[in-house]
Amino acid sequence: MLVLAHISDLHLDGTARAMERAERVRDRLWQLPGRVDALLVTGDIADHGAEAEYEEAARILGLHEGEPPFPVLTCPGNHDSRAPYRKALLRRPAADGPVNGVRVFGGGAVLMCDSSIPGSDEGALDDETYDWIEATLDELGGSVPALLAFHHPPVALHHPLPDSYQLDGPGRLAALLERRPQIAGLITGHAHTPAATVFAGRPLVVGPGVTWTLRLPWEGEQIADRDAPVGLAFHVLDDEGRLTTHFRVVT
Repeated sequence: MLVLAHISDLHLDGTARAMERAERVRDRLWQLPGRVDALLVTGDIADHGAEAEYEEAARILGLHEGEPPFPVLTCPGNHDSRAPYRKALLRRPAADGPVNGVRVFGGGAVLMCDSSIPGSDEGALDDETYDWIEATLDELGGSVPALLAFHHPPVALHHPLPDSYQLDGPGRLAALLERRPQIAGLITGHAHTPAATVFAGRPLVVGPGVTWTLRLPWEGEQIADRDAPVGLAFHVLDDEGRLTTHFRVVT
């Protein structure tokens, strides 16, 4: 069994408000009485893609000083910038190609995919990323269940803001899922609202935003609920390959 904590859309921008909300959810997770296998952060870690914002994220998540209680897995969003993300958050040489990575656990694997398009709010998985997904799944073999994590949802969530910036080319992703039955589900962020649906016959779970929560059209005209509590999710990939998600708020 694989258990993931999941947060998204921290939008760290140097303000005390953004920092406090990120630290609040971090403290809740670090103080869990039971262990999860990893924390997954699905993009928009920085608000402006600045190196200082990633240094702040690294400090909050304990990536470079001290030791987090479990691995921290990340993938970029449309507000992130690849070169400073690599340099300040991952401590790797700065480069502009897609930031993809995999972590294998006893209960499955998490493929962290880069759906960002430099200089754009649009989202897409490019040829290099699709090739990387295919090669990684080949290396894992068909018996290891895998979760794909990226920022932009590939389906409409019934709000005009996130629906304007869905993942481009969802048909190609659907074809990949059809060929790859070991993919147990998709985990995304971007929409600032906890949501669960189905894409190409697989579970698709959207993580809540740390910085603010999206108001749906029937909840009022104001888009951003900045007073909503911080949200997080727990994903359980069980031994039968079934993905179950529990949502929580941190007040």
